[in-house]
Amino acid sequence: MKGEFDLRALLAERGGERYELHARHLNHQLPRMLHTIGFDKVYERAEGAHFWDADGVDHLDMLAGFGVMGLGRHHPVVRQALHDVLDAQLADLTRFDCQPLPGLLAERLLAHSPHLDRAFFGNSGTEAVETALKFARYATGRPRVLYCTHAFHGLTTGSLSVNGEDGFRDGFAPLLPDTAIGLGDLDALERELRKGDVAAFIVEPIQGKGVHEAPPGFLYAAQELLHRHGALLIADEVQTGLGRTGDFYAYQHEDGVEPDLVCVAKALSGGYVPVGATLGKDWIFKKVYSSMDRVLVHSASFGSNAQAMAAGLAVLAVMEDEGTVAHARRIGDLLSGRLKELVPRYELLHEIRGRGLMIGIEFGRPSSLGLRGRWTMLQAARKGLFAQMVVVPLLQRHQILTQVSGDHLEVIKLIPPLVVDEADVDRFVTAFTAVMDDAQGGGGLMWDFGKTLVKQAVAQR
Repeated sequence: MKGEFDLRALLAERGGERYELHARHLNHQLPRMLHTIGFDKVYERAEGAHFWDADGVDHLDMLAGFGVMGLGRHHPVVRQALHDVLDAQLADLTRFDCQPLPGLLAERLLAHSPHLDRAFFGNSGTEAVETALKFARYATGRPRVLYCTHAFHGLTTGSLSVNGEDGFRDGFAPLLPDTAIGLGDLDALERELRKGDVAAFIVEPIQGKGVHEAPPGFLYAAQELLHRHGALLIADEVQTGLGRTGDFYAYQHEDGVEPDLVCVAKALSGGYVPVGATLGKDWIFKKVYSSMDRVLVHSASFGSNAQAMAAGLAVLAVMEDEGTVAHARRIGDLLSGRLKELVPRYELLHEIRGRGLMIGIEFGRPSSLGLRGRWTMLQAARKGLFAQMVVVPLLQRHQILTQVSGDHLEVIKLIPPLVVDEADVDRFVTAFTAVMDDAQGGGGLMWDFGKTLVKQAVAQR
């Protein structure tokens, strides 16, 4: 048939060129980085919290696609919902009608946030943040948004303006006139609010970089200060939301916190169709969309598309039917508890922190002379190399995928699919213990790899 397209045949014919194609046509530094650290694997299929390479070897996923795979890969309910919505051949994105799926998803999502009233659907977490920034500025009539140092809210220009990491911001100025404060610094927050030009304060209840939780009572106190000064609280739940931390939203760990705007994305997609949502109070939406003339003042071409809405509805149905939030809390407590038991055993292991299935493993300067010398060598070359030394053997020797929690950080972040179980916890703790035994021994392949990382770090200066 003329114009026939066979995806499986194309992948069979050209799939082996994946790294060469990426190097030639996309971000050329990504394959280079993956080759350098030995992460240039070929993965063929995936299910739940596991995926398999070209040799059929099972790998445990403790990264979840940076949190996208909340229900794991290829959950059958989400898959079926997408088959159903495609087979329905809906008259989607006509732009001049009201389809049922967006309203149904908004209704179900807002049921988990009873103090919020309306939703805007876009295509990603950074779009959800951009929407919140725009709505806060328009609703308050003020230009400035406060954010936290080391925050990550996205990489488009508006969200980059409230990104607390210089490595992402460098070279992209001028950005919007926003101001950083320390996470938990109420004095700095009040000092900025007194200037009278602050529209909102955006905050991750638990920062992705380094896995740092807002101090107890901070979110509620910040909310009270903001409202006293006519400003809004924006909770960025793009990574922490939808059960990740053991509650539906991370801000719900603190009594009385009711953000004016909440940003969600990632896990809402089911791992299939990009989607982001900005939830907010009725008066904010009514101020932005104040007349029929302003009906399209903020919109997204693919926002509220049927496939994304169907995926989101299926995700929420699965979470409610399978008790995903409670499961994440239970398994997260088990995993963090097992890891905390290891802290006294390893002088390189300093702290385990986080909530639910968002866990930070922090390494630090050892006390013994031999290990201290090796640690100092790594730190002199580049901070963060020891954490990378742990991540690499976890994958290469134990087939477990993890990530360093940010540039120049000695922290590994665990954000596995929320469907991991006790067997997965045992597998990770056993592998992590073996890697730490090697590191504590002060010799062997792990430290040889550390020397290689030092040479590369020095060469890049």
